[in-house]
Amino acid sequence: MKKDIPETETICEAGTASTPTAATPPTSDAQPKIGGFSWLIRAGANAGMVIAVAAIVLIMIGLAQRFQWITPDGFFGGGGAEGVSNSQGSGEKRYICPMMCTPPSTQPGRCPVCAMELVEVTSNSGGDGISVTIEPSARRLVGIRTAQSKLGEVTRTIRTIGSIDFDESRLSTISAYIDGRLEQLYADYVGVQVREGDDLALIFSPKMFTAQTEYVASLESKSVGRFSVNSSDLRVMAEENLGELGMTSEQIAELKKTRKPQSRIRIKSPQTGTVLEKTAVEGDYVKTGQKIYRIADLTSVWMMLDLFPDDAALIRFGQQVEAEIQSRPGEVFTGRVAFIDPTVDPTTRTVQVRVEVMNFDGKLRPGDYATARITVPAIPTDLVYDPALSGKYISPMHPQVIRDDPGDCPLCGMSLIPTRQLGYADNPQPQQRVVSVPRDAVLLTGDNGVIYVETEPGRFEIRRVTVGALNDTQAVIVEGLSAGETVATDGNFLIDSQMQLAGNPSLLDPSKAPRFSPGPLQLPDGDPVILAGESGDEFDRAYNAYFEIQRALAADVTPAPVDLNTLIEALSKLELLPDVPDDAQRRLAAARRGVSRMDGSIETARSAFRGVSHAMLKAATTARGPQTASHLAHYYCPMVPGGGGDWMQPGGEIANPYWGNEMLNCGEVVRDMAVDGKSVPGIARAVQ
Repeated sequence: MKKDIPETETICEAGTASTPTAATPPTSDAQPKIGGFSWLIRAGANAGMVIAVAAIVLIMIGLAQRFQWITPDGFFGGGGAEGVSNSQGSGEKRYICPMMCTPPSTQPGRCPVCAMELVEVTSNSGGDGISVTIEPSARRLVGIRTAQSKLGEVTRTIRTIGSIDFDESRLSTISAYIDGRLEQLYADYVGVQVREGDDLALIFSPKMFTAQTEYVASLESKSVGRFSVNSSDLRVMAEENLGELGMTSEQIAELKKTRKPQSRIRIKSPQTGTVLEKTAVEGDYVKTGQKIYRIADLTSVWMMLDLFPDDAALIRFGQQVEAEIQSRPGEVFTGRVAFIDPTVDPTTRTVQVRVEVMNFDGKLRPGDYATARITVPAIPTDLVYDPALSGKYISPMHPQVIRDDPGDCPLCGMSLIPTRQLGYADNPQPQQRVVSVPRDAVLLTGDNGVIYVETEPGRFEIRRVTVGALNDTQAVIVEGLSAGETVATDGNFLIDSQMQLAGNPSLLDPSKAPRFSPGPLQLPDGDPVILAGESGDEFDRAYNAYFEIQRALAADVTPAPVDLNTLIEALSKLELLPDVPDDAQRRLAAARRGVSRMDGSIETARSAFRGVSHAMLKAATTARGPQTASHLAHYYCPMVPGGGGDWMQPGGEIANPYWGNEMLNCGEVVRDMAVDGKSVPGIARAVQ
């Protein structure tokens, strides 16, 4: 008989077992089942396996790190260039502040200045330790800009304040020459303009009438007292008396013509100008010597400036000064230095400088404040080249009087003097031509200066330089940079931060940065001029003194002062001799400045010796003396820190001036610099 299927039972598809519902009653003869707890057992088994695998993996990673199979840079010490670079490092980690507040630290943590988390230094992959390479896209993003170093004259501006004052040489006081009463004042208010010879006042004086009567009597009478007829003594005395009482020569001539004495006399203006002061009114009775008027000629005024003593030492008589007046902002007035106070004010510790300014249009008013600018060479020298004064003649009292030929000053009558007597050169001075870069290109911290030089497109190399004078836009580079090199101006702080992150020398630690480009100094090819006479003798004298200094340093001895002084003296003479080429004079001037820094310890002398050698090597490519034409060679040692060291010898075995006895023969001959087919004897071509 067919069994019916209960309506509550569900048939599972695809061979799956059916699940009875709660309405299905259990059979009484079914055995006990554990299938309802199997899922819990399976879940527990799976969890145990996962935990076991994780534990094994952790144990293996720990063992791999312990045996340095895995490092922070990747598997087996890093799979890239960075890993290789780090494994070759010193092994000591360094951490820096992202804001560059403090020097690198060997401990992680936070910056004590800005509290930012310190970042671990990473090595620059494939770098040379002194440069970084920035891609063009990153360069545009951070705004890196460059400029070229230039060779030329650099000036700086001295700024100071002062005030406009009267020109005391054009100031007059009109006083009463005789007792009398002022009957009329023609210049009756302050500020009225008068011309020379104009009537200022009319004064009544009985004494003047008496003196005129005596003068007329001396002209008409035949005998007066002991004087005889036709004697001129009485007339001379009477005429002098009238002049002492204030009558002008024109008034005396008029009296002589009319012979009519007057009891009233007109007071004339002695100069053209403006009435500054009037101390009397009509009807006043004045005594002899009493001041009535004060008149000033304002076509020329004085500008009184206060300068610090070190700035005043750079100022010369006749030097041009530019100024802006408080009452006329934006308008520039010019004048020339007329006087420099030889003393320092004990209260203000300043030196007063007087500038003479022409004021034909009357825009400058005495008492107004002025802000002045004086342009001086960045490199102080005994002679200064000023095209406006070169080869000219100037008045010793009125600096605005400048002539091409000698003569007399039209204002004071004094003889004009050559401007050379005042320190102005007839020709441009070679020592004033220096290497300069935009001021933003130099990163300064204390005594250290750093510049980033673009040696190749995108490659910026750090260079430690010696910075000289600074002005608003330029910085003079005394040592470490040559003209024509490309330097970073904008974005150089970002370049410096990349150098720090790469563990390279940077502004925070520039001691290992090179002062010169690595490798021997590159010298141009060419035939130098063979100097003769005094120039040739001084040239050889300078290089012989250099050789003595080189031998002293090679023997670990401080250069003798007599050799340093001889070199400085010979270089100074060569700068002024006309037959020495201009380029050689510029190089020799740079060498002279370097020699002046060699007077000290042997370390100081060796530090400055490289710059002197570079300058004199470059000068030798342009000019030469009779001896140095056949006895000169260029040597180079790559072991000198900071890019290697160059020097010169007249020949013979290598004597390294940078290392002395420590590595006396380290170096090589770069170039035999003998000319005219001559060869330097005894040259060792390469000694390591």
